[in-house]
Amino acid sequence: MNFSFYIARRYLFARRSANAINIITGISVLGVAIGTAALILVLSVFNGFEDLLSGLFGHFNPQVKVTPAKGKTFEADSLLLTKVRALPGVLYASETLEEIAFFEYEGSQNFGVLKGVDSLFARVNNIDSTIQEGEYKLKISERNCVVAGAGMRNKLGIDVRNPLALLTIYMPEQQSNLMDQPFKTRNVYPVGTFAIQQDFDNQYVLTNLDFMREILESSPTTVSAIEIRGRPGIRLSELKSQVAQVFGNDYSIRDEYEQNEAFFKVMRLEKWMGFAITSLMLILMAFNTVGALWMIVLDKQKDISILKSMGATDRLIHRIFLLEGLLLTLLGMGIGIVLACGLYLIQKTYGIISIPQGFLVESYPISMRASDFIPVVLTVIGIGLLASLAPARRAVQVPTFLREE
Repeated sequence: MNFSFYIARRYLFARRSANAINIITGISVLGVAIGTAALILVLSVFNGFEDLLSGLFGHFNPQVKVTPAKGKTFEADSLLLTKVRALPGVLYASETLEEIAFFEYEGSQNFGVLKGVDSLFARVNNIDSTIQEGEYKLKISERNCVVAGAGMRNKLGIDVRNPLALLTIYMPEQQSNLMDQPFKTRNVYPVGTFAIQQDFDNQYVLTNLDFMREILESSPTTVSAIEIRGRPGIRLSELKSQVAQVFGNDYSIRDEYEQNEAFFKVMRLEKWMGFAITSLMLILMAFNTVGALWMIVLDKQKDISILKSMGATDRLIHRIFLLEGLLLTLLGMGIGIVLACGLYLIQKTYGIISIPQGFLVESYPISMRASDFIPVVLTVIGIGLLASLAPARRAVQVPTFLREE
């Protein structure tokens, strides 16, 4: 066994000449444990919110979305769709077409996005599972129907239980003279509302694709996007690569992260800002480690003097107390990791920390990832070693022969 490590371990668990040193050492270990647990739990809570919102986005955005690199629409003929749907990684491929429109309902008016979707759209993202009122039906017999986001429902005062109230859609004419009406108008039946996420709920109204093409006077193959769901187990990068082979460089192919890239970047920035702030708390707690190690150095001055008289170098003494600080840090970190895992399991199972009513979930979401332990371990060990430098330097200054008092 390495001599410096052996001595450092003995000093960590040896009896002290003063009970106060044991108390200070215990407080130091406890501080490191609390700081470590806090770092892990902060990252886990942000992970939980990220997973929650990713799941919500997944009820509207597909795993892979193909849009034109230039312009708003493109032609997706049957041959192109057959090629896409024949890809080994593709489970469903849905055609969608959207445009900004003006809506009026019982005297209430508002702008929004009218999105026409085909029958596979709900299979791509399971949006039918987010219906709060009414039902997910975009056409009943010969009647064109719409399903509105909860925010649009509130703005327009839509009542899906009233079959006599129609939603009027105003769509700008593509080409019109001064004497012509600038808008095309169509009446549709609102039959349901969905609730996913505020950005979607406040602006989207869904209808069937044929009606959308009719009101836009576009061809039967015009789409704004092809939205794709992959087969279970396929990696997004592989699915995206397969789709890119069909479409080439004239199209923008984005996965579910890239479709909400700005949002996820902000989430990750907040996550690591929270980590940094918690690390500052751990730095403050590290002063307890400095105090504990300093007291151990003062308590072991006679031992240090004996080691020096036996030929121990300053480098060896310095290493002993650096390892002492490292062992103290590792002990606290180990306790902190166990504490964090225990609290994680309790929150995951019982949801002891709740969220005020009105949010999507009743308790704080939490998700522990193995990759988060790497920055936590490196941060805690780094702070522990920095806290050990001053006491180790003080140990080196102990003279070889102590004066008897």
